[in-house]
Amino acid sequence: MKTTAKKMSVFQLTTMVAANMLGAGIIMLPTNLAQVGTISVLSWLVTAVGALLLAYIFAQAGMFSQIKGGMGGYAEHRFGKTGHFMASYAYSISLIIANIAIAVSAVGYGAAFFGVDLNATQTSQVTIVLLWFAAILNFRGNRFTGRLSNMTIWGSIVPVLLIGTIGWYWFDPSIYWAAWNPNDLPFFDAIKQSISLTLWGFLGFESAAANADAVENPKKNVPIATVAGTLAVAVVYILSTNVMAGIVPNIDLLNSNAPFGLTFVYMFNDTIANIVMAAMVISCFGALLCWQFTLSRVFKSAAEHGYFPKVFARVNSKDAPVRGVFILLAVETLLTLFTASDSLREQFEVLVNLAVVTNVVPYVLCILAVPTMMRMAGVAESRIKRSNYVFGVGVIYCLYAIYACGVDAMLGSAVAVSIGLVIYVLRKAWATRKAHHLQQSID
Repeated sequence: MKTTAKKMSVFQLTTMVAANMLGAGIIMLPTNLAQVGTISVLSWLVTAVGALLLAYIFAQAGMFSQIKGGMGGYAEHRFGKTGHFMASYAYSISLIIANIAIAVSAVGYGAAFFGVDLNATQTSQVTIVLLWFAAILNFRGNRFTGRLSNMTIWGSIVPVLLIGTIGWYWFDPSIYWAAWNPNDLPFFDAIKQSISLTLWGFLGFESAAANADAVENPKKNVPIATVAGTLAVAVVYILSTNVMAGIVPNIDLLNSNAPFGLTFVYMFNDTIANIVMAAMVISCFGALLCWQFTLSRVFKSAAEHGYFPKVFARVNSKDAPVRGVFILLAVETLLTLFTASDSLREQFEVLVNLAVVTNVVPYVLCILAVPTMMRMAGVAESRIKRSNYVFGVGVIYCLYAIYACGVDAMLGSAVAVSIGLVIYVLRKAWATRKAHHLQQSID
């Protein structure tokens, strides 16, 4: 079904990239980083450099890609149709997991705002409602999602910027240094334990590529949105989380379901904190809206290329794949119930580790495909050879991030990716057999 739906501008796409990272990545991070201590600032620096490096690589991919389909199209340059499927499939699985983690974050802030304690079942129920509501709002189309994300992102930006600027007035170096390494972890262990959490904060820089078919002039605008969004968010993350660690004692951060609200209690009072928590819930919901949109676009693109069932490519007059979204919501609902936990922090951390590992798989495939894209675009071999050093560092960084997420996350991701590979092989064999029978009937 062809549509004439309006596409996003570069500003809207950049805002969506930032919203995907900020709203999804930061609002629960201070609580989880408090487990490691303020030594996690070293992980922030490593991750920021790595994220900017990956953003640069993806910007190159956006400029030189000859195949549509976001990260799946990137991977196809080097690994053919199998690579296209695996990149799209792994990214899709990571988004499903990530969306649940985002919704869980919003529930944590909402519960703190209303002053209620939710058990595992109640948390799951509210999470499911948020997932459905955010997905259904996307039925209004590309422009609607872009405009809404432009508004909701300020719910995160304003509190975070306030902490990163005027928050220094309340900053106490003694509080910060007291939380440096509360568990006396060895240096590299401390970085390893927090790097998956800090990388989670940057997941979303690739969403510009994933939404390439929904933006004006993607070859120009996707690289701009990728690098600009990542650079801005890197500065915001490092400043805000470290200032917070010098305002709120580590033990209080560790036990909070709404760390930004708690910080504003220390800075001002409960009334201001409640306003901040409400704004954070709205922002997190905006991020969830963007991620549900991105998830539907990834499935739509893969379905249009014949890798996923055609139901995911069927759209309404607003270019929204309604039927496919309902299928995805059913999967998210089941996974939400399966990962329910009495500890919001533990549930969030499990989801984050699994999402990060699964998400890094298509990163590696895409990085390895960029030299092939450059050759196809006629780039000089000397430039490609110089770029290979950058690509090599990008792959090493991705592999270290996978290792840092732990054995359980690696096994879970391996199972999920293996299932996808089996599905692809069986589906390809079935298609080959069907074509063979058709040819025989013609003969």
